Amino acid sequence: MTVTQPDVTVVVGAYEAMPYLVECLASVEAQTIDPERIEVIAVDDGSTDGTGEYLEEFADRAPMPVTVIRQENSGGPSGPRNVGLGKAAGRYVFFLDADDRLGPEALERMVAMADRAGTDVVLGRVEGVNRGAPKSMWGRTLERTDVFSSNIKFTLSAQKLFRRSLLDRHGMRFDESLFTGEDALFTMEAYLRADGVSVIADHTCYYLVGRDDGKHVTRSGGYALRFDSARALMRLIADLVPEGPRRDRLMVRPFTVTLLPQFGPRFLKDGDDVRRRKLELAQPLMAAHWTEGVAGLLKVEERLRLHLVAERRPELLGDVLEFVRAKQQAPALLEKRGRRVYLGYPHFRDRAAGIPDSVYLASPHEARAVPGYREGGTGSLLRRAARRARRALTSSGGVTPGGTAAAA
Repeated sequence: MTVTQPDVTVVVGAYEAMPYLVECLASVEAQTIDPERIEVIAVDDGSTDGTGEYLEEFADRAPMPVTVIRQENSGGPSGPRNVGLGKAAGRYVFFLDADDRLGPEALERMVAMADRAGTDVVLGRVEGVNRGAPKSMWGRTLERTDVFSSNIKFTLSAQKLFRRSLLDRHGMRFDESLFTGEDALFTMEAYLRADGVSVIADHTCYYLVGRDDGKHVTRSGGYALRFDSARALMRLIADLVPEGPRRDRLMVRPFTVTLLPQFGPRFLKDGDDVRRRKLELAQPLMAAHWTEGVAGLLKVEERLRLHLVAERRPELLGDVLEFVRAKQQAPALLEKRGRRVYLGYPHFRDRAAGIPDSVYLASPHEARAVPGYREGGTGSLLRRAARRARRALTSSGGVTPGGTAAAA
């Protein structure tokens, strides 16, 4: 008697997951895909609240094969996911967090999409329950796309369908040395190595559930761990994507999502030692990966903050953050018959500050909101001005952006 290979292995990593685990497993049991086509590998990561016992009860009654592994607490989500991945037999793998749940028909639709399109990764629409969820990538269903021509770089959580042969071919596992952002590193690598990515935008496949006890893993960790996450993701992108516009587009993600929040309004509340340490941690990242191409893709306020981080000018950064915290509107200055729009954030054309005008120059996308703007010419001007700013940074003792300085 031969055992048919399951289509999909659902890996559930669980730690102190009660009572959320009940609905999570109910959503697995309710899937419309034939139970013989799936398997569940559940890893209890040292729970003390009955999680392990409930997993074993589920295994006894579930219509699909369920393997329960109980282990000492590993300290993060990577360990349980890797254990489950090592046991997986399915053609595809889906990572399900124990406090979240699958949407109806999710596995059937995602497997069908991957088989039809021949893609290695499938993203199913995500909705938040008592928490936020990514939105920009769900504009329309895409049978085949990639990380460069879509917004999928802004959803790097692990809750996606991955072709297991892709993961095995490249020896892909979650980095257990990272305690935040480990899923971003794994998913970005999968995007970059995949033979195509599919997006299901017209059906909710996954519900991100906000825990009332605040124990959701993505909310934990101090600021130093965020720099670890940014460093790892930037290095991965630099290793796999040659210098140029494609790399710049991907670098926007770690700069804006991971690094920039460390220099937001919370920076005003940090003590002097923490501020100094954050700037120290940021310097090698700015030196190695902050380029004119990345800068040109950001909003003026984001670009200005990161420019001041690169220049190590916390006093000027503080002025900008006070302006932002007060929710003030930066005045717009139109020049060259409306073809250039500058946004007057603090220290614009302040000779003592010496910040290049290019930092305040709105991209066409941002400038379109300004009455009187006439599109044309801004992009090349911004690039030329950014190059001058780059040379100024180098001459002041910084490392040339895009250089090879190692991250600390």
